[in-house]
Amino acid sequence: MNQPDNSTPGPNSPTSDKAVTSRRQFIQAGALAATSFLIVPRHVLGGKGFIAPSDKLNIAGVGIGGKGFGDVNNSFNNGANNVSALCDVDWGLPRVKEIFGKFPNAKRYKDFREMLDKEGKNIDAVTVSTADHTHAIVAMAAMQRGKHVYVQKPMTHNIYEARMLTEAARKYKVVTQMGNQGSSNPQQKQMVEWYDKGLLGTVHTVHLWTNRPVWPQGIPVPTPASETPVDLDWDLWLGPAQKVGYTPAYHPFKWRGWWNFGAGALGDIGCHIMDVPFRVLGLGYPTEVETSVGAVFLKDWTPEYIPEGCPPSSRVELKFPASSKNKSAVTMTWADGGIRPFRPEMLPAGEPFPENGENGVFLIGDKGMIACGMYGDDPKFYSKSGQKLEAAPKPKSGPNGVALPENGHQVYWTEACKAGFNSKEHKALTSSFDFAGPLTESVLMGNLAIRSYMVRSPKADGKGFNYTGRKQLTWDGKNMKITNFDEANQFVKREYREGWSLNA
Repeated sequence: MNQPDNSTPGPNSPTSDKAVTSRRQFIQAGALAATSFLIVPRHVLGGKGFIAPSDKLNIAGVGIGGKGFGDVNNSFNNGANNVSALCDVDWGLPRVKEIFGKFPNAKRYKDFREMLDKEGKNIDAVTVSTADHTHAIVAMAAMQRGKHVYVQKPMTHNIYEARMLTEAARKYKVVTQMGNQGSSNPQQKQMVEWYDKGLLGTVHTVHLWTNRPVWPQGIPVPTPASETPVDLDWDLWLGPAQKVGYTPAYHPFKWRGWWNFGAGALGDIGCHIMDVPFRVLGLGYPTEVETSVGAVFLKDWTPEYIPEGCPPSSRVELKFPASSKNKSAVTMTWADGGIRPFRPEMLPAGEPFPENGENGVFLIGDKGMIACGMYGDDPKFYSKSGQKLEAAPKPKSGPNGVALPENGHQVYWTEACKAGFNSKEHKALTSSFDFAGPLTESVLMGNLAIRSYMVRSPKADGKGFNYTGRKQLTWDGKNMKITNFDEANQFVKREYREGWSLNA
């Protein structure tokens, strides 16, 4: 299928949704100024808890059968906003059926492009919770129409897409948020305060680890099924990815382990776990990356070679230069597949690892260290002298006494959308694309190294292979380029399937 043509009015066109909204806001502002002495509080007009229709955001959800189910519901926020349209390529999924039932008046679509074309004037914001390989094209299409976007982590499938979305958010002046809900965890503020007070000293080492993947990974490429489910539009699900046959080994969940669609353990959890050191230390682009990956042996002495799939485990080392906030270069080590770091010297004997060792973060400085769980949960500080500090428990409700699922991450985004681009609410968001873009690029740098690790060519004597990408790679972040192994640059971006493009 082809993308919609570019004749759709741009965000600054006199007939665009954005321009219409601006005129409406101007008229409303003038009317209010002229009659301000007549204004009566809304709760008097409409009763306690009344929300004027003009104060509600009209939201569309794309990808609603998995994580998107929660993203739409949390953005709806118990009626604080409207759900105007719902889009998913597979109407047979139980959660898709459930959310259709919850919002019976929302228009239903399988193709996000058709939805944006037909419902554009009825939509203010879009949640994007599809498989990784379609995050960028959906988000870009929405932003080009002046729609605010909430995009699940990882923000994109590859580094180039992340850079393009980050720049597009500024260009189209829309409010953005990535779905790494731990960044709205109030306990993260405590870690920033500990660091800013100098308790850790200068941080030089970061350890990150996870028990992911918790889906089949490092396995042979599956055989396509003989039939595709009747409710699934498989061609739309593939989108810009290279065409392969449907199999339940890809959809609805196990796509994460295949490079054509997913970003492996790093893509699934890296944006949650790496968020902590990025926020606390003010990190930017890495300058070097190196990796090693686990092998699978189905035959004696012969490791499986599956470049289409993510490995069963990996270890990645990223190096970041000193920054204005942290005066030392930082070595960050990521480990997945159940591999975790050894006990740091400052972690007292008998003190448990975060999350019983399944997922966690260690920030190690010359004076002390911080340990926390995957979403920045339950942080603890340990000093060289034996001091221990714990963060206050997370509040059970938000500022208004109402429980906020996922730390209020979607709710804060919707309130920022109402306030507008560059508002104080927008600037207060914890994972707008200005932050989430560089974070995502660094996460995906690990995947670039993993895929480079698998690059091989036959030896001259025909006995075995040369693996030329198994070395430390140097990265020019500004220009998005590996400078010492050109073959690695094929993984910076991908070739889209014919009929699909990412035009900013």
